[in-house]
Amino acid sequence: MTARKAALVFDIWHDLVRHSMTYILLLLVVISAFSVIYYSHVNRQSTSQLEVLLTKKDELNTEWRNLLLEQNSLAEHSAIESKAKKLLQMKRPDVNSEVIISLQ
Repeated sequence: MTARKAALVFDIWHDLVRHSMTYILLLLVVISAFSVIYYSHVNRQSTSQLEVLLTKKDELNTEWRNLLLEQNSLAEHSAIESKAKKLLQMKRPDVNSEVIISLQ
């Protein structure tokens, strides 16, 4: 009985050694398959993150354009003049109140 077990172990070891190249190649194929799965997943995540960032960029560009339009409208002379009249009760000076200073 012990001799049979020893012979069985020896046969298994002999088969492992004889087919070791096959087992190594099988292991490399499995590792390669898992690496393809992993990098496909990473690629999908990166693509999804890129889409989110591009959407955010578009939103920020729209907000920037709106702020530029608002800045331009607020910087117009008529807007400044109307705010000066309303908020500060300012008015244009008349001809009699103007003083001209000449430097010689």
